Formats: sequence, structure tokens, C-alpha cells
Amino acid sequence: MGSSSATENRQLLSKIATSEGHGENSPYFDGWKAYDINPFHPTKNPEGVIQMGLAENQLSFDLIEDWIKKNPRASICTPEGVEEFKNVAIFQDYHGFPEFRKAVATFMSKARGGRVTFDPNRVVMSGGATGANELVMFCLADPGDAFLIPSPYYPAFYRDLGWRTGVQIVPVDCDSTNNFKITKEALEAAYEKAQKNNINVKGLIITNPSNPLGTTFDRDTLESLVEFINQKNIHLVCDEIYAATVFSSPTYTCISEVIQNMNCNPNLIHIVYSLSKDMGLPGLRVGIVYSYNDDVVNIGRKMSSFGLVSSQTQHMLASMLLDEEFVARFLETSSKRLAKRHGVFTKGLEEVGINCLKSNAGLFCWMDLRRLLEDQTFDGEMVLWRVIVNEVGLNVSPGSSFKCVEPGWFRVCFANMDDETVEVALKRIRTFVRQGKKAQDQVVQVKSPKRWKSNLRLSFSSSSTRRFDQEGVNVLSPHMMSPHSPMPHSPLVRAKT
Repeated sequence: MGSSSATENRQLLSKIATSEGHGENSPYFDGWKAYDINPFHPTKNPEGVIQMGLAENQLSFDLIEDWIKKNPRASICTPEGVEEFKNVAIFQDYHGFPEFRKAVATFMSKARGGRVTFDPNRVVMSGGATGANELVMFCLADPGDAFLIPSPYYPAFYRDLGWRTGVQIVPVDCDSTNNFKITKEALEAAYEKAQKNNINVKGLIITNPSNPLGTTFDRDTLESLVEFINQKNIHLVCDEIYAATVFSSPTYTCISEVIQNMNCNPNLIHIVYSLSKDMGLPGLRVGIVYSYNDDVVNIGRKMSSFGLVSSQTQHMLASMLLDEEFVARFLETSSKRLAKRHGVFTKGLEEVGINCLKSNAGLFCWMDLRRLLEDQTFDGEMVLWRVIVNEVGLNVSPGSSFKCVEPGWFRVCFANMDDETVEVALKRIRTFVRQGKKAQDQVVQVKSPKRWKSNLRLSFSSSSTRRFDQEGVNVLSPHMMSPHSPMPHSPLVRAKT
């Protein structure tokens, strides 16, 4: 199709369909494309790209698989469970099975240490956390309204929160001087700036535990946030999809636990949850909105018609999550395995002087590569990121895609692979850093800024290089770096001329 025909076709479509609001034109998704084209496999493609940009919990699947084998009646597709086929397969309204909502509420409580309880009648279903986040936005805001979000934050929030709703994101800048903790001063500054720009702020969104930091909010901070939103009379949406990934101290404190002992307006408090991270089940598309606002519950339930959890999934998970012995064993084992993997990975990085932000939760580390940037800019970060993806063969996510205010931070996921792949990844990182140090005196100036895209090469042997550019893949987003930008010279790379 010619360019004129393509333009004419786009004119036939809606503004939403043709907008860039999906946010996929960013390095966060570009790295995924590099992996999709050249995926690592230990025997079939050992030089391929290792996927370290996917926050997925694959460390405890054996426990779930074992439960399924021992409980065939939980599935309508087995001889033992087929008698429930008709009841599950016929029309279900948007309330969901009562036993499913009860199971989710019970699991949410256990995932938070049993210190709070949840009302099954406030559980609203949605198609994954993506659908749950959007559903909340449709309930709380109009097109053009905005939500404050402390940075760094999940890159796909632009898609989840704003693509179809028209909601804006106003970043609340946080930095490494206090380990990226949100402050009242930063909140006030972001809120006042939005007000001056005639932006109607409808609320604050936090991710607790944090993606990408892997840290949790302490009680004092959560109380200050509740005080802030109460004072402004705006909403607080707490994305708690990593609640059960806490693997070390401090103990996790959720928003429900905090407001139990505060004088606040509960109508302003809403929780987004799912089973995608805590149980590693993103493919089952289980998203939950839990609101203390009756109107949001009622309206959200009607809106959930556009993205329900399948009745077959509800049926199976109701049985699984109501099995107290299984849930207790799963939560304990998953936490221990995450702690072990986190320890192995961070210690492996420390061997070559790479540190990560101290964390106690999540499926990833916030890796500090600032010292590897000769050019301490976001352009310099993009050069280093491109080498890591193309030459080292690791899809990690640059901090700029998370709206981090400091260049040189990267999110790297460690729970979506087996032990052997982790060792391969660590070996590549160690080789990268060590050979980079040897090549510090071999940095060659690039004469033409237009040539760097295909010429930038890590000082590796030719047998280990992966040249995606020759395959027509450009993993640099044009929105992040211009070909006319000054060429940063990392001490870890050299240009082949």
C-alpha cells in the first residue's frame, strides 16, 4: 500500500485508533521486538536475545501444576469435572461467580499477611490489570483530566490509563538522593504545576510494591499520601499487583491496612489487583478492582461487561484459591524462591561492580549503570541500552522509558527464566563489563552522526556479535533519540569504521 493510500485509509479511522496513545513507540517495547526476532534458546539459538524485559513470575509453576493434577474436578474439561460444564458454560452476568469473588477476597487478605480482610461484594472483575486500570479511569475521570504518578513508573500506564480514556499522566519527580521515595514537597510541586497549566487533577496513582523499583511504601509515607489526597479531595488508586512478591523485610503494608486507623474519606480509595504477578498467571487475564466507593463498585461492575474473566477460569481459580493449605504453601514457597533468585542475581552483578537499588519485592531489579555512561545524558543511556540489547543479547528496559529523571538506570527482570538462563545472562553481563574496561582506551570518535546506527559495536569477538541492523531492525525509538544528536562515547563501546 502506497503512502497516499495509507494516509487515506487512516483518515477513515477514529482518532483513538490512529493516535500514538498506545505508547508502543518506546524502547520498552522495542526491546521486546528484538527478542521476538531473535529469542534465546539454550540449544537452538544460544546466541539469541534473553528476555529480561518481561516481569513474569515463573518460579513456582510446579506448585500450580501439581495442584491441578491432584484436583481434576476443578476443571470442566476432565471426566471428573465435566458434570459442571453446563453450569459454567451458560450465560453469566458481570457480577461473577460468588465463590470466585470470595476466593479472590480471601487470597488478597492472605497475600497481605492476613492483617486486613476484603469484602467479596466489592470485588469487580476485569480483563487483567490493564483492563482494571482502564476501568478505574473510566469511573473516576473525564478526557483531559489527569492523575499524578511518582516516577519512575510502568511505561504501559500511558496505554492502560490514557489511550482510550483520554486521561493524562502528570509525573511526580523522584530521584536517587532518597532512593526514589516520594515526598510531600514533590507531590505539591507536581500538583501546583498542573493547576497552573489548567490541568484538572483527579487523583494520585501509586504502585506498591513499586514497578520498576522493587521497593515497598512504608506506613508513614502511605499515611502522608492519604492525608494529601484527602486535603485535595482527589482519588488515590493503589496498584497492588505485586503484593505477594515481597521476599524480605520490611513487611509489606497495603493501603487497606493504613486506612483502618485513619480518619479519611474511604470513597477516595481504590485498589487494582490481579493474579498476573503474584501467581504468574497473566494469560488467564484475571484483573480486579476493589473500591471503597459504592458508586465505583456498581458502575465498574456494569463497565466490566467489556472485559470479564472467563467463567471457566473463575471456576478453576475459585477451587484453587479457597484451598487454604495450597495457598499457604504457594505464598511461602514463592517468597523463598524469589528471595533466592534475587540474591543470586544481585550478587552476580556485584562481582563486576554493578549495584542495584536495595529492594524487597517484585520480579526485577533497578540496576544502576550510571558509571558506565561517559555521556551522562539520556542520549548516552540510549547508546548503552542499544549495545546491551543488540550486542550483549539482553533485553533490559532503560530508565527513560519509565520516566526516570536520571539517566543510567535500567530495569532487569529475573523471575521469568530458569536457573541456567540466569547464569547465561550473568555471564554475558560480566563479559560485557570486563571487556568494556579493557576497551576503555580504544574508543574511536565517530565522524558522521548518521553512521553510528549501524557502526556502533561492542568490543567483542565477531563470533559473539548480533547485528540486528543488518536484518532491518532498529530498536532505537525516534522519539527517544535523534540521529542528529551528539554522539556519546561510552567507555564500554567502540565504533567500527
